[in-house]
Amino acid sequence: MDKKLLLKSHFHFIGIGGIGMSALAIGLLKKGCSVSGSDLVKNDETKKLEKLGAVIFSSQIRQNIEFVISKFTNKFINFVVTSAIKPENEEFLYCKEKNLSIKHRSEILAMLMRTYTTLAVAGSHGKTSTSTFLSTILELCTHNSSSITGGIIPIYDSNCHLENTKYLVAEVDESDGTINKYKSDIGIINNIDFDHCDHFSNLSEVISSFKSFAKNSKKLLLNFDCENSRNNFNSDCKWSNKKAKNVDFAIIPTEINSKYTIGKYYENENFIGSLNIPIPGLHNLSNITAAIAASRMIGVDFIEIKKNIKHLKLPKKRFEFRGQVDERNVYDDYAHHPNEIKETIKLGRLLVQEKNNNECQKSRLIAIFQPHRYSRVKEFTKEFAEELSKADVIYVTSIYGAGEENKNKITSKIITDLIYKKNKNVSYINNYYEVTKNFYKLTQKGDLILNMGAGDCHNLWWILNEKN
Repeated sequence: MDKKLLLKSHFHFIGIGGIGMSALAIGLLKKGCSVSGSDLVKNDETKKLEKLGAVIFSSQIRQNIEFVISKFTNKFINFVVTSAIKPENEEFLYCKEKNLSIKHRSEILAMLMRTYTTLAVAGSHGKTSTSTFLSTILELCTHNSSSITGGIIPIYDSNCHLENTKYLVAEVDESDGTINKYKSDIGIINNIDFDHCDHFSNLSEVISSFKSFAKNSKKLLLNFDCENSRNNFNSDCKWSNKKAKNVDFAIIPTEINSKYTIGKYYENENFIGSLNIPIPGLHNLSNITAAIAASRMIGVDFIEIKKNIKHLKLPKKRFEFRGQVDERNVYDDYAHHPNEIKETIKLGRLLVQEKNNNECQKSRLIAIFQPHRYSRVKEFTKEFAEELSKADVIYVTSIYGAGEENKNKITSKIITDLIYKKNKNVSYINNYYEVTKNFYKLTQKGDLILNMGAGDCHNLWWILNEKN
């Protein structure tokens, strides 16, 4: 869609407050389009959109659509939805009844991507972190880059920074199969894992979805350390954190602690230099290696990258330190898949061990986990129990359904019962208000508290502060 046609278009987002939908809405506003949207929940994103000039409805009723049609008579109106919008949604139903132009969010993102040299970040885990690291490097080294991601990037304090630049970093999602809509100049596959059991039946279907993405990428950058990606794709470029031989880019770690990672950087098996990266964790090192590799593929000077790497920060809700409550350190993390929980607990353990080595008071690693989707709990019950049991104390709350029906009457207790066989320090707690109410009984001074999940669990910090 060219600029003139874009300015003659209006976009109404059904469910505008989500992290992905709000990013697109912000981007379109920056492009000069008029935007409206509805969401049942007011949040930081909807407030930001209102300030930028969007019309926001706090209900989802047919009258909203009628208002939009009557107000923007001189424009072609697109009604934007995600796969999460239910068929019975009143706005969505009305749009279908009136045969109005309904677009999936992937179509709008794909449209914007076509107007840039696009670096698209895909993968089962670490997409938002990789997009954040890549966006930061390109912003500081080229001053000619835009971003649309599924998280808040610290350098922009936003999930969208869309300007008239050469490059665009776009986080693309495989969860509903729409990943085949995206065309990119460089496609990045972080890793491949079985997930999104509400859409995919098995790992083969997930791999097939990524193959569509790979086919639509002019160049493919691949994580060689991931078995599923290594065995199923032929790539133009590969990265590794385990070896420098037979890969295009590698960072081999020489020191990892709770504050930073030091590693030797290689290109085409040649040692280039050492890097001091201000982010801990092997999984983060993989994401940073991908970001550096993609930057080098478009010609960013390594000396510039090395100079600016000290400015890298994790996006919000990725091992984000929220603060201290009576000598208890609280962290938020988006981990909602067993392999993500594994890495988050591993990083938490590193912090606890260092603290215990330096202080007399012994710290404990407390995991508070809100399971996300009934289908995911059903599929990965054993794996959740295996990884969560590695914390010292575990609290599991009720499942955040994300709009799914609980056909099999699944509860979180199936996870806690399995954890109990490995670690007796586990309890089921109904919700985060109950956690807050009993916070001082459930925790003690010196604890590192990992609050994990992809639902509304990140309200814990707000609830704690409201109570205190």
